[in-house]
Amino acid sequence: MWQTIIDYFTPISYLRILDAALVVLLLYQLYRAVRESIAFNLFIGMLLIYLLWRLVHELDMPLMDEFFDGLVKIGLVGLIVLFQPELRKFLINLGRRPVLGSQGLLRRFFQSSGIKKYIAEEEIINETMEGVLRMKHDKMGGVIVIALSDKYQLDTNSGVLINGLVSSELLLSLFTADSPLQNGAALIDNNQLLAAGITLPISSSQKISGSKGLRHRAAVGATEYGEVIAIVISSESGEVSLAQNGVLKEAVSLEFLKKEMYRALVGA
Repeated sequence: MWQTIIDYFTPISYLRILDAALVVLLLYQLYRAVRESIAFNLFIGMLLIYLLWRLVHELDMPLMDEFFDGLVKIGLVGLIVLFQPELRKFLINLGRRPVLGSQGLLRRFFQSSGIKKYIAEEEIINETMEGVLRMKHDKMGGVIVIALSDKYQLDTNSGVLINGLVSSELLLSLFTADSPLQNGAALIDNNQLLAAGITLPISSSQKISGSKGLRHRAAVGATEYGEVIAIVISSESGEVSLAQNGVLKEAVSLEFLKKEMYRALVGA
């Protein structure tokens, strides 16, 4: 095995150095993406199996080589099946967003937390959409504010600090009829559900329909005081609206809402 590595780098060329550097970088980025998650042990296990496979191959142990060869192939198929939803989302967004540019995939990849942040944003969008879908179905009123940067002026002290992971179950529990936080807004910031039950500034915009209540005006008001988007679910009709840049888009479809969340959070 070691002789193969030595032979690979003899003679040393810039292309081979680049090849090795890219492999190390890819493994490091994958390690950072899955550490502190349930996939970490799986990543380490597959890496060890691969190294053992290469070792027995170099030691010319045909039976062990054949055994590990089959194990690696089965493992790859298992990984594809196990992570099919994540792979599907990744490939969809690979085609949706540019490769180059300030919001491109390459820039994200080389950032200190690019891949991990990308995965977190994906999770936030999916969990929020699941919560909105169920609130719409049950006509459960609520306002969900998502911060796009730290440039917003919302009084989080008017509600209750949560600092929890974003999940559809947690969002639903905040807006149930018997929840003391149902009349306030939930704030998602920095990949966390930061606070709930917070009071939002009320917009005085004349562009908002007179049939809309305080929830809708508060959602628009939040977007007038910072870089946020606000999702409103009506308790009367289950209608979903989206406030952006001081403008309320009424009765939007869930497909449109998801697309706008991707545009705002992921830059796609």
